[in-house]
Amino acid sequence: MSTPTPTTDAAKPAAPPRPRRPRPQVMTVTPAAAERAKALIEGRGKPTVGIRIGVRSKGCSGMSYTLEFADKQEPMDEVVETQGIKLLIDPKASLVLIGTEMDYEEEKLKQGFVFKNPNEKGRCGCGESFHV
Repeated sequence: MSTPTPTTDAAKPAAPPRPRRPRPQVMTVTPAAAERAKALIEGRGKPTVGIRIGVRSKGCSGMSYTLEFADKQEPMDEVVETQGIKLLIDPKASLVLIGTEMDYEEEKLKQGFVFKNPNEKGRCGCGESFHV
């Protein structure tokens, strides 16, 4: 019979953790959109944490972007701080919004925030809703 041999392996030191790469932001914001957002927040007249961005089921194509003033930050909000503004991304919308660029455009007959979303597969004819 064989006799058990004592193990001589000393406790191996744990390998140092790999450095984490920085997590990319969910959205980017153009300077025009940042300036307009700052103006809206300053003109509100009451304390505001930032602007909450989300997506809701609406319109002829299925989904629509939502923007509203945020009085407080919710625990699960994805936070994007850039160019002096804070965007709070609704956790239910973060997968749909990954890679989106928020811009602000002024034309003769319309003005407003425009979302350039690489995840969109199509938009309705009026441009108010989209689908992924």
